[in-house]
Amino acid sequence: MHRNNIARNNIARNYIAGQWVDALSGETFASTNPANGELIGEAPKGGRADVERAVAAAAEAYAKWRKVPAPKRGEVLFRVAALLEQNKERLAQLLTREMGKVLPEARGDVQEAIDMAYYMGGEGRRLFGYTAPVELPNKFGMALRDSIGVVAVVTPWNFPIAIPSWKILPALVAGNTVVFKPASDTPILAIEFVRIFEEAGLPPGVLNIVTGPGGAVGETLMSHPAVKVVTFTGSTEVGKRVAELAAPTLKKVCLELGGKNAIIVMDDANLDLALDGILWSAFGTTGQRCTACSRVIAQKGIRRQLVDRLQARASRLRLGDGLLETTDVGPVISRRALEGIHEYTGIGQAEGAELVTGGKVVTDGDLAKGNFYAPTIFDGVRPGMRLAQEEIFGPVLSVIEANDLDDAIRINNETAYGLSSSIFTSNVNAAFEAIRDLSTGIVYINAGTIGAEIQFPFGGTRGTGNGHREAGQAAFEVFTEWKSVYVDYSGRLQRAQIDTDHLVDLA
Repeated sequence: MHRNNIARNNIARNYIAGQWVDALSGETFASTNPANGELIGEAPKGGRADVERAVAAAAEAYAKWRKVPAPKRGEVLFRVAALLEQNKERLAQLLTREMGKVLPEARGDVQEAIDMAYYMGGEGRRLFGYTAPVELPNKFGMALRDSIGVVAVVTPWNFPIAIPSWKILPALVAGNTVVFKPASDTPILAIEFVRIFEEAGLPPGVLNIVTGPGGAVGETLMSHPAVKVVTFTGSTEVGKRVAELAAPTLKKVCLELGGKNAIIVMDDANLDLALDGILWSAFGTTGQRCTACSRVIAQKGIRRQLVDRLQARASRLRLGDGLLETTDVGPVISRRALEGIHEYTGIGQAEGAELVTGGKVVTDGDLAKGNFYAPTIFDGVRPGMRLAQEEIFGPVLSVIEANDLDDAIRINNETAYGLSSSIFTSNVNAAFEAIRDLSTGIVYINAGTIGAEIQFPFGGTRGTGNGHREAGQAAFEVFTEWKSVYVDYSGRLQRAQIDTDHLVDLA
């Protein structure tokens, strides 16, 4: 479909039942560049009626899509992967303009979707079930993965292509249909992402997108009786609300929520490597990752040197528009986010932590047009402080001192979250103790807390989620149901657990 059918007069459209349509209300909302306030475009301000149309389209398409052979569904995903590759630079440029992350990271965001499309396309020829021996003669048993129905996909703004790909691609290859509600901060990119699926030949109604507010669009989707699965990435607070909305209709719910991730640095660590890992994990994506490092737990022998070198490196990071090659750290997503991050600087100082560097909104020159916060480091943070316990979702790093490995692991584990953790050490025994004892869904050895790959399960423990995982084979636990099948070719009624003794001749 031609691009002028997707947007008119710089106003994008929703995609429902294979048609690009305006919101029924006729209303729109603006998407702007967080680096300078530039208008990216206008998106439809969808509501309950738009969700009803999209869910009805997805439900109707499901009847046919579920019967398309899985290898054929996978072939569509291969075409999606190829189109994403062809459009990688265009999408990355748009991603940086709409979300703010620096261009190399934006390219990585798109690449993650490419990787996921190829991986999940291959699953069209796998989707493994299993067979096992049965206890009766002339009988066969197997377990199959079955599709579920309409899936509601609700995603955040910080990875506006990668995270939707983690959800949409496995849902589709498994035979489900999707209604996609992207974050209101990045709607234009989401619409462009859906356009790729249309161009790849996905049948009408199999993937639909409705942009708009979380209440009118998101909550309607999550509570809709025809929606069978809800997959949501966002804050823990909102995740609890999602679970409440889905509970009355007993939907399957996958929640990927917050993090308070830590890097442990032992006295025997390669300090140069640890510094690189901490800076990338704390200030990459301007700290706006659920896996971002917001705590460094440093053994007492190395802490002072580590803090001094972190201060020197962080104070030299260059803020700016993510499209500029000179930029190290881009803007935060919104003015509201900027204010929330700065509030934590005041909280940390009130709690008695030492502000080492940063701690301010940056308004120098052209930066005054955007939402920029100086990379911030606190020292002398105690494990129980709010600074060390609450997710800030910005470029704020707390340094906590630990006596030894056991103390460091205890500090790491004593938060409400359990997504990602890391340890830098040259002691192989300490590394394996950390693998065993760190109670997070992801553990890194001699690397930062960010950089998960799509072929492994992604998710965490405690307040980070509700036990499900995304990506890899684990994704299909969310998007499929198990169906156990028994084939009895004995020609008589055989009763499992009852007739086993006299029907089986052991002689």
